[in-house]
Amino acid sequence: MTRPAARGGSRASADRLARLLNLVPYLLARPGIEVAEAAGDLGVTERQLREDLELLWVCGLPGYGPGDLIDMAFDGDRVTITYDAGIDRPLRLTPDEALALVVALRMLAETPGVANREAVERALAKIEDAGDLVGAPVAVRLPGDTRQVEALRAAVEGGRALRITYYTAARDETTDRVIDPLRMLMVGGRAYVEAWCRRAEAVRLFRADRIDAITELDEPAAAPPQAVPHDLTEGVFRPSPDLPLITLRIARSERWITEYYPCERVEAGDGDQWLVSLRVTDLGWARRFVLGLGPDVTVVAPVELAEQVRATAAAALDAYAVPAPTAAPRRPEADQATPESATPGPSDRAGAPSGDPAVAGRTQ
Repeated sequence: MTRPAARGGSRASADRLARLLNLVPYLLARPGIEVAEAAGDLGVTERQLREDLELLWVCGLPGYGPGDLIDMAFDGDRVTITYDAGIDRPLRLTPDEALALVVALRMLAETPGVANREAVERALAKIEDAGDLVGAPVAVRLPGDTRQVEALRAAVEGGRALRITYYTAARDETTDRVIDPLRMLMVGGRAYVEAWCRRAEAVRLFRADRIDAITELDEPAAAPPQAVPHDLTEGVFRPSPDLPLITLRIARSERWITEYYPCERVEAGDGDQWLVSLRVTDLGWARRFVLGLGPDVTVVAPVELAEQVRATAAAALDAYAVPAPTAAPRRPEADQATPESATPGPSDRAGAPSGDPAVAGRTQ
């Protein structure tokens, strides 16, 4: 409950700071203006404007003596700035600041899940026009397939159902699904569509870069009432006690695992080794994960995972086994050398069959 309030407080403080910076130039240009009229122009209540004026009264130049502070005079409900302390112009952005803001707004406009994209684009147009940055050679691209993201965003905004071909990394399989999109969002630098999956009969997250094909159906999205978006403030993967727990023994070179993945327990082992325990979606994903880490990682538990890793590694080694030796093809008699003219080769001297592929290419 405290976190949203803190964000709201920060935003309100930033809005007030911007208003105060522009309030002095505004009042200087309108000496004797009524407080009610000024409040209407600035889009605040009279009470808020009076609180802003009281705050300005104690602001000024370093030194902060009475002669360094902003001063103003009240005549009934009218106010006049009598000393501006140097704040006599509205805030202006430098070219570098304006360009940085343009890049940030363009990135925000391209980010999936932005609630009021039109407002962002209007603000962007105003800043580009004021800073002579219209048509500036600045291109913003988000990670992933832009075409997929645009198609997903259009389906969300248009309220259309989709048929997708999706690769599920956890099970290493590709499936066809019909989904009812709920929203687009960006998590950890990746674009996702959250949707009701008719195949799973549940709300699921689909990474845009794992969607191989998208077809917009000629029917509206029809998510049921129980289709509620997930809370993703802590990330996409949320470990829970019902998920499998694996324990790995890792060397120093693999300690990055503890920073990249949410670990339940990290303990010091023998030498520079650590024992790391973490939750996984399923053991199939864990098997591929461990196999990709190399020899500096050993599965401690569960035994089932260790056996799967061992079996998969053995099958991979068998695929690289040297084929059984085959006899060399007989040459036509006309091409065969006579015993008197034959010169023994390296295999003949070594006593190995000349057709053995393991030795036929060697030189002494």
